[in-house]
Amino acid sequence: MNVALGSAALLFGLGASILGAATLGYGLATRRPRLLLLGRSYALLAFLGALGAFAVMERALITRDFTVAYVAENGSTKTPAIYNFATLWAALEGSILLWALVLTGYLLVMVRKFRHRQSDPLVAWANLTMFVVCIFFFGLMVTAAKPFVPFDPTPGFDGPGPNPLLQNHILMAFHPPMLYLGYVGFTVPFAFAIAALATGRLGEGWLVETRRWTLFAWGFLTVGIVLGAWWSYEVLGWGGYWAWDPVENASFLPWLTGTAYLHSVMVQERRGMLRVWNLSLLCATFALTILGTFLTRSGVLDSVHAFTESGIGPAILGFFALIVAVTVGLIAWRGDQLRSPGRIDSPVSREGAFMANNLLFAGFAFVVLLGTVFPLIVEAVNGDRISVGVPYFNRMTMPIGLTLLFLMAIAPVLPWRKASGELLRHRLYWPAWVATASLVFAVLIGARGLAPLLAFFLGGLAAGSAGRQIVLATRRQGWRGLVGRANGGMVVHLGVVVIAVAFAASQSFAHTGEFRLAPGESAVVAGHRVTYLGVETVERPEKVVVRARVRVDGDGVFTPALNRFQFGGQAIGTPSVRVGFADDVYLALLALPGQEDSVTGTGTDAGDAVADATSDDAGAGDAAGDPAGAPAEDAVLLRVVVQPLIVWLWIGGGIMAVGTILSAWPGRRRRPTDPVSAPLDVADGDDRARRPAS
Repeated sequence: MNVALGSAALLFGLGASILGAATLGYGLATRRPRLLLLGRSYALLAFLGALGAFAVMERALITRDFTVAYVAENGSTKTPAIYNFATLWAALEGSILLWALVLTGYLLVMVRKFRHRQSDPLVAWANLTMFVVCIFFFGLMVTAAKPFVPFDPTPGFDGPGPNPLLQNHILMAFHPPMLYLGYVGFTVPFAFAIAALATGRLGEGWLVETRRWTLFAWGFLTVGIVLGAWWSYEVLGWGGYWAWDPVENASFLPWLTGTAYLHSVMVQERRGMLRVWNLSLLCATFALTILGTFLTRSGVLDSVHAFTESGIGPAILGFFALIVAVTVGLIAWRGDQLRSPGRIDSPVSREGAFMANNLLFAGFAFVVLLGTVFPLIVEAVNGDRISVGVPYFNRMTMPIGLTLLFLMAIAPVLPWRKASGELLRHRLYWPAWVATASLVFAVLIGARGLAPLLAFFLGGLAAGSAGRQIVLATRRQGWRGLVGRANGGMVVHLGVVVIAVAFAASQSFAHTGEFRLAPGESAVVAGHRVTYLGVETVERPEKVVVRARVRVDGDGVFTPALNRFQFGGQAIGTPSVRVGFADDVYLALLALPGQEDSVTGTGTDAGDAVADATSDDAGAGDAAGDPAGAPAEDAVLLRVVVQPLIVWLWIGGGIMAVGTILSAWPGRRRRPTDPVSAPLDVADGDDRARRPAS
C-alpha cells in the first residue's frame, strides 16, 4: 500500500510541476496574465505531492513496512525512534525525496510572498525556473532514484538499519536538513537571476527582492556546515572536524561563492557596478549545489559522507551542464545591457575592498574545486586513481584565508569612493590596539609560528574593526544598531573571526598520543592526566556498547566507547570529550583488552593525515603509557587528543547564525533602487502605486 501511495504522490507532484511550467511558459509566450495567475496554483499541488511522498515514506519507516525496498535496505525494528525518522535522508532515494520537499516548500513560500505580482513577467519567469528544477528532481524519483520500489520480505525479516555512523550521534537528525535548506534555498535567487536575464530587467531592483532569500539560504548552509564539522568531531574518532573531504568541499564551495555574492551585491545596489559578476556568482552558486549533489550521490567519490554508487550520476551531471550552458548563454545575450554605469574611483575604497574580497573568494573556490575534482578528471582521462591530500588544501588556502581576514578588518572602515590616509589612521586606531593585544595574548599562551600568530593578529584587527562599527551604530541608534544588513553583518564578522582564530589554534597547537593503559594507570598529554578505570558493557536493542571509564584531571569520568551493531561487521567508535573554554580533552577507544586496534570505521585517510600532522607532545605519566608495548590482558588502547579553543568553533557558528538573523531584520528603510522591478499589478486592474517587494 505504501509503495502505491508514495508512487502516486510522486507522479502527482511531477504532473503538477509539468503543468505549472507549461502554463507559465504558454502564458509568457502569449502575454496572457490570467495564465500567469493560474500557473501559481500548481505550486501548492507540487508541494502536496512532495509532502505526501515524504509522509508515506516516514509512515513506512515508522511502521517498519519492509514491503518497501528502501525500508528493507535501511530500516530496522531495532533502530531508535529519532534515527529511524532520520533514516529517510540516510540513503540516496530518501535524500532526493527530502530535497524535493524542501524545493517545493520554497516554491510555495515564494508564490505566497509575491502573490500580488504573479502576473509580473519577472515573477512568472522565476516561478517557471523553479518548476523546471522541480521537474528534474521529481523526474529523478520516478526514474533512476525510485524511493518506492516493492520488496517481498521473508517471514521474520528485519532490515540492517542505517549506516552505523549515521545512527551514532543526534546531529544526524539536524545536519542534513540544515544543509538542504541552504543548498535548495539558493534556487530562489537563481530563479530570479534567470528571470532578470530573460526579461531584460537587469537593474538593481531584483536584487532587493531576493536579498533575504539569499541571506537565509547562506545562513542555513553556514549552520549546516558547522553542524557537520561538529558531527565529524563527535563521531569519527580521529580528533578533527574538517579534513577537506570531497563531500565537505562540495558544501563549502557554494558557501564561498554565496559569501562573495553577499558582499559584491552591496556594490551593485550602491554604485550600479558588478552586474555581470553578481549574476555569474548567483548562477555559479546554484550550479555548485548541483555539482555537490553529483559528487555526493553519484558514487564517484569514496567518502564517509557519500552515498553508494547509483545510476543518477549522468542525469545530475547533465543537468549541471544544462545550467551552465543556459546561464552563460543568457549572460552573453544580455552583455550590452549588463554594462555597469559606475566604476571604481579608487582601490582604497569600500567598493575596491569588496572587489578584492570577491577575487579572493573566487580564488579560494577555484583552489578547493580544483583539488576536489582533479582526481576525477585524471581518472576519467587515463584511468589512474590519485588523491589530493590535506597538505595541498592547507598550503593553498592559508594565504587566501589570512588575506581575507585582513580585508575583513579594512573594508568596514573604508568609505565609499575614496579614503584618505588620515581617515584610515583614525578609524583603525582601536582595532590596531585590539590586534596588538591579541598577538601578545597568543604569545603568552604559547602560540608559535608565523601563520598562527598572523591569524591571531589579523583576527584581533578584524574583531576590533567590527566591534568599532557595532559600538558606533548602537550609540547612534540604540538597539537598532544591531540590526540591518551592515550592523548584523558585523556580528557575522565577529563569528567568522572567532572561528578563524579557533581553527588556527586547534590546527597548530594540538597534542595527541595513543596509550595502552591497564586499570588504574595514567598518562599525561599537554598537562592533562587521564586515568583508565575499567570497562563496562551495555546491551541495547540495536547494538552492544563497550565503554571505557576514564577520569580526566581527577574531576570527571568520561566514557569513550566501541559499538557493535547487529548487522555491522565493524566496531564503530564513539569518542567522549571533556569540553572546556581553553581546550578540549578528546578520548577515543581504539582497542579493547587483549586486542590490537579494532576500530576500523572511526576515521578517514584524511583524518589520519591531519592527526599525524598535529604535534605529538604527549608525555606518559606511567610506564603503561607506552603505545608500543605489547597488549596486556586487561589494558585498552586509548587515543587522547588535546586541542585548544575547539568549543569556540561552535560558539563562532552560533554568532554567525545570530548575525544572519540580525542582518535580515529590517534596518533603516530606503527608497527602492529600481522601480522597474516593481511593476503595476495588472491582475488587479488598477493604477495603484507600484509595489516594491520587501
